[in-house]
This record gives sequence, structure tokens and C-alpha cells, in this order.
Amino acid sequence: MSDTGVQARRAAVYVLDQVLGEGRLMSEVLGAGTLDKLDASDRARAQRLATQTLRGLERADRVLQKHLQRTPPLMVHNALRVGAVELCQGEAAHGVVNAMVELVSKHKRYGKMKGLTNAVLRKVAAKGPEEWGKLRAPRLPKWLRGPLADAWGAEAMGHIEQAHFAGAPLDVTVNGDAQAWAEKLGGSVLPTGSVRVTDARQVSAMEGYDAGIWWVQDAAAAIPAQVLAPQSGMQALDLCAAPGGKTMQMAAMGAEVTCVDISKGRMARVQENLTRTGLKARVVVQDALTLDGKYDAILLDAPCSATGTIRRHPDLPHAKDGSEFGALIDLQAQLLDHAATLLKPGGRLVFCTCSLLPDEGEVQIEEALERHADLSIDRDALKVDGVDPSWTTQEGGLRLRPDFWTDQGGMDGFYIAALRKA
Repeated sequence: MSDTGVQARRAAVYVLDQVLGEGRLMSEVLGAGTLDKLDASDRARAQRLATQTLRGLERADRVLQKHLQRTPPLMVHNALRVGAVELCQGEAAHGVVNAMVELVSKHKRYGKMKGLTNAVLRKVAAKGPEEWGKLRAPRLPKWLRGPLADAWGAEAMGHIEQAHFAGAPLDVTVNGDAQAWAEKLGGSVLPTGSVRVTDARQVSAMEGYDAGIWWVQDAAAAIPAQVLAPQSGMQALDLCAAPGGKTMQMAAMGAEVTCVDISKGRMARVQENLTRTGLKARVVVQDALTLDGKYDAILLDAPCSATGTIRRHPDLPHAKDGSEFGALIDLQAQLLDHAATLLKPGGRLVFCTCSLLPDEGEVQIEEALERHADLSIDRDALKVDGVDPSWTTQEGGLRLRPDFWTDQGGMDGFYIAALRKA
């Protein structure tokens, strides 16, 4: 890591510039190699700073606004935001202020604003930490908060936003003795069997990773495969499979798995994970809508708004505006209809989305049941160890929210439903 931390902070500011200024997702920015020239510790620091700043953006802006007569250029504003978040979360003022002043001073266009940077951050260092803790949990942008509040109510919306602000611990799925590996990793076993590690280190350096004993997977994301529960020897299909966690779960259950995704790059990562874990699946790069064949069990984790993952991806509500959601909802319906044609009589189809929007969950299943007389809801499939019966919805699916398991660190938002073919 660089001695002054300037490189990591500069990279974090650039990531914020791209998310808040260009509407790019953080994963897209990082995937383009933005942090590749940094050493491992600076890469981790830059990503952590950008994520923490996006998560606490509303608080940072409230702390800064009283010290700014007008909004500065985006790059300077983002430097101030990163500095404010660090200061309010306890970083030493001397290092933060000096690093941010140096960062701004070397900018060709805004170097003259180093004095403003110095003055504002010194004021934040004096009063900001005390103010920070008194501010509300940052709210989602209105375009997303409105529909979610309509769906779950104002009180639940507040709890969801608190869960987003708290962030997410590291969850892993273990192919083996979960309790033994929880002890080795310094974690705990959740009610549904996932292992939660609250003090996570660099994932690839953790015990058991290279040996393929476990893989990273949010506890909520592990439930759909448990609901599908393919038996040993069954022909199982994982549609829209990348990054492959559910494929590995089904393979570990003994199913003969075919995993399909349209992205060649993402499926290369699936193959890497299968190789690392020693699990086997047939990997197919193809548009799921063009697939044929017949399967005993199908898991469709459909492309969606990903609004259930904001506690891990706080860039999402700032990089998106909801304009693409209608097309995603239409695609989900098409995929559901096609998946139904691939299911053998008597087979089970699990539909899921990492979304908090009912249009991408409850409504999809209600409408699918109207379109397909040979499909029925399979409520018995939801009787998974650790799944709270109160999560069952009126039409017979599961609704998971970030504010569930609050005392244990929450979970991603998900919708899961099981359908049986006559």
C-alpha cells in the first residue's frame, strides 16, 4: 500500500466519478481494469473507500453542505466525500486531509481548489464525527424508494435502508461440514446452513478457498437451490447460471447439471470455480431462450433489477434510474415461459430474482400460473431448514428482505417460488 494512501484514494474518487457522473456500475468500472495497476492492498482500500462512500453518500453530503457555499466540481466533491466518510468513521485527520489536498492539488483542472479542500476537511474533522452518528440512515433515491415503500410500507422501508447502510458480511456455502468450517474461518452457521464470516479477509487467502471447500454466496442466494433440491442423478438445469454458486450447489447434491448463460466471460469464471471446487457440470454459453431439451429440475435465476443486493452494491441506485426495468420484467416472463417447455412432467421449476420489486417476483408467478394451466405452486418445496414460514407470500413464494435476520447481519433481498408441472 502507498505510504500516503493517495493512490488508493485517487482511484476511489475516480470510481465515484464514473458511478455518479457517468452512470456506470462499479462492477463495470472495476472490470475495465481501473484498479489493476495498484498493488493488492491499495486495490482493496480503493474499493472499500468507494463502497463506503456510496453507502454513506447522503450523510457525507449533509456533513459537507454547511461548509460549502456552492457545489464544487464533481471530482472535488467526490474527494471531499471520501475524506468526510473517512474522517467521520475515525480515520486520523492529518493523514486524510493531507492526502486529499495532495490529490486535488495535482489535478490539472482543479488544482487551485486545494485550499478549499483543506479548509472544508479540517472543519469536518472537528465536528463531523459527532454529527455523523446523529444523521438518519441514508435513503434510497426517490425513483426507487417510492415503489419499494409502496410495496412494503414506510416502516419496513426504513428498516431496509438501515440494512443497506450496515453493509453485508461475507457468506459462504460449504461443500462439507459447515460447523467445522465456520470454526476454522471464525464465523458462524446461519439457520439455513450458510457460514457467515463477519471479519472477512482477502477471500482468496482464506483457508479452504484454494482447496475448493467453499465458495462465496449470500445466504439468501443459497436458498433457491435448496428449494429446488434436485436428487442424485437427476437432470438439472441452471438457467442464467453465472456466477455459478447455484450450479455448484446442485452439483454437490449429486445432480447432473447443465448450466447455461449468454455471457462467455462470466461462464469462464463459472468453469474456473467448478475446477477449483472439483465439481462437475456441463457448461453451455447460449441464449437461454434458444435452449432445448427436457429436465427433471430447473432453476431460473432471471436477470433483474438487482435491487435486493444494494447492501453489497450501493452503486446500483446511483448508476441506474429504473428505465430498463420494464424490459427486464418482459424478459423474465419470456424466460419463465420457455423454462416451462423444458420441464419434464412432474418436474420442479424454481424461479427467483434478487429483487425487492413485486413485479419481478410475486406478480411474475401470479401471471405465469394464469398462462400455464399445467403448472401449480409447490408450497412443500419451501419447507427448507431455517426458512421462516412467515416469509411465505400469498401466492405461495418466498419473500426475503435485507432487514430479515437483522441481529445476524441481514440478507440479500430475494423472491423465490417453486412450480410443479402436472
